[in-house]
Amino acid sequence: MTWEEYEQGLEARLVELHSRVYRGSYRAQASKRTWIPKPDGKQRPLGIASLEDKIVQASIRTVLQAIYETDFLGFSYGFRPHRGCHQALTILSYGLQKKRVNWILDADIQGSSTTSTTNG
Repeated sequence: MTWEEYEQGLEARLVELHSRVYRGSYRAQASKRTWIPKPDGKQRPLGIASLEDKIVQASIRTVLQAIYETDFLGFSYGFRPHRGCHQALTILSYGLQKKRVNWILDADIQGSSTTSTTNG
């Protein structure tokens, strides 16, 4: 279903969706799976969520961000609103040039490799 189709009777659709989520009867649909080629010849899976799943996910994200955003420290940048990797790199660059740094830790959870560099 497209956004344009979902928009027909939008208010009623959202009320009904909210009701299903609230009652616990909402079930996410299976994501459409497609494969993205990687430069090394391998492929990476990509799951495409249904329209209603995207609406529910966005709603939950909004609620959880309001709850947990205050718990994050100022230097946390991962998956936070209005913060991105370029800002994190700018702050990192500033810190390395202007502050005393004794160590740097870089962790790649996906690839299971960890690199630690000591700076004296």
